[in-house]
Amino acid sequence: MATGGGEETTAQRILRITDIAQEPLEFIAPIGGFEEMPLVPLEIAVEPLVPILPTVQSHAYVAKQRCKNPADELTQDESASIMLYSMGWKPLDKYLYFVLNSTLRSSDRQEKLEPWYLFLRLFLNALFSPSAAC
Repeated sequence: MATGGGEETTAQRILRITDIAQEPLEFIAPIGGFEEMPLVPLEIAVEPLVPILPTVQSHAYVAKQRCKNPADELTQDESASIMLYSMGWKPLDKYLYFVLNSTLRSSDRQEKLEPWYLFLRLFLNALFSPSAAC
């Protein structure tokens, strides 16, 4: 059975497992503000992220193309937001998962999260959708 991947895939998997060491030990206040944002298509949700993640729009396009007919009752944009979060690209420290999680761990995260609000609204709406529940 082929597992696919190679060194880059292995590095991504290791990073996702071992990034727990980056968790702050002090209390960080809950985030807020994103829930008041409108639900927008993925293409619009990632626009504010371009200065942070210059290639995010092309990856969002790929994710949306791969999610044309989601089987999970999510919208195409919701499903693609989950796929985009889980996608990796080069360099490893510039893909969405890594940068968002680093921002969420930051002590001044509320200010740093503002460009993420539209994406967070779409992404968390997808994650908390009844159709996405296990």
